[in-house]
Amino acid sequence: MSLAGRIALVTGGSRGIGAETARLLGAAGAVVFVNYREKARRARKVADEITAAGGTAWPIGADLTDQGAITAMVQEIRARSGRLDLLVLNASGGMEREAAPDYALRLNRDAQLSLVDTSRPLLVPRSRIVFVTSHQAHFHGVQPVYQEYEPIAASKRAGEDALRARIPALASRGISLVVVSGDMVEGTITPTLLDRVHPGAIEDRRTRGGGLPTVNGFAREIVTAAEMPVVSGHTVYVGGADFLRTTK
Repeated sequence: MSLAGRIALVTGGSRGIGAETARLLGAAGAVVFVNYREKARRARKVADEITAAGGTAWPIGADLTDQGAITAMVQEIRARSGRLDLLVLNASGGMEREAAPDYALRLNRDAQLSLVDTSRPLLVPRSRIVFVTSHQAHFHGVQPVYQEYEPIAASKRAGEDALRARIPALASRGISLVVVSGDMVEGTITPTLLDRVHPGAIEDRRTRGGGLPTVNGFAREIVTAAEMPVVSGHTVYVGGADFLRTTK
């Protein structure tokens, strides 16, 4: 499955893993919509980098917890491209200081479903949805979780379960789902926040997991998941050897 000419939307694409995923998709020939909530300048910079490298990309703003914003974003994609071939569900959150108690669930579960359902008319046969998650969320209930990350882990696991429940309906339209689950990723915000509360948390994961993925390495796994020939519902594991050993 070549990515050349395919239309992709990357949520949370203004920084970190989302931004690197957008760049790699653009380099592979995909037309990329770089979603952001507030960081318009960063999203524009990512889109400009893709364009400067010979690709095609547009920044596209939407607060994914706002159904009206989701609808407007999907309408803009329809107007520009007419379809979607790839939906990368990368945006997540819940550790923000100002976040409401139910924000993690609204973003990590409800918003994911809303975006999938609203985008479904644009998702053509042989299109793919890639849900990006963490090992602490994917293995929630099986492996221990830092208390501060518990709401995020539980809500992202709920989001994954809800998306998996959609597999039959998606399959009827020729749409597949792949989950990419990873260990802490070097240099990203969540491990940094956890390490502030639990000094040594990152180093502990490096030791237990046999090293941590980099932003570029993790993004490459997402891009590979976008085109790999696997059955719907397949999970790609990135790093965290100890998680995999103790859950098989």
